[in-house]
Amino acid sequence: MLSALIDITRDLSHAVDRLAFAAPVNVVYNPLAYAWEPHEAYLRAFGQGPKEAVFVGMNPGPFGMAQTGVPFGDVTMVREVLGLDGTVTRPAREHPKRPVLGFECRRSEVSGTRLWTWVRDRFGSAESFFSRFFVLNYCPLAFVGDSGRNITPDKLATADRRALL
Repeated sequence: MLSALIDITRDLSHAVDRLAFAAPVNVVYNPLAYAWEPHEAYLRAFGQGPKEAVFVGMNPGPFGMAQTGVPFGDVTMVREVLGLDGTVTRPAREHPKRPVLGFECRRSEVSGTRLWTWVRDRFGSAESFFSRFFVLNYCPLAFVGDSGRNITPDKLATADRRALL
């Protein structure tokens, strides 16, 4: 099952890399490509076995998964709660206001801090949480507008959103 999850994720990464997006999108980040190492580590550490439920996020946040490759991937939480780290390269094209710094990113991902703090406080450990649950984003891409603003998938042009889904 784990190898299937990894294969499906790689296939998804390649499929979304072939898409093009119109305004309001200026830059698209695919952390499944440039942050594959920590993402695969996440899948290997926590993606095994049956799950009672899957927590689904919308898409990578600019200071979370866009930096670490891990859903809700606030750098501090990924290291301290999930025990993950890894090499993150840079995407071919970056917005100057949203550089990919990987695990050197000093900005906090608020939703990631909230989620993983809750996991730690409620379950005691990531392993305890992931023995029952899993966390993914339904869209693996981060979208950045001209101004550097984060664009959520619901704000994409209708044709682009349909192609993505």
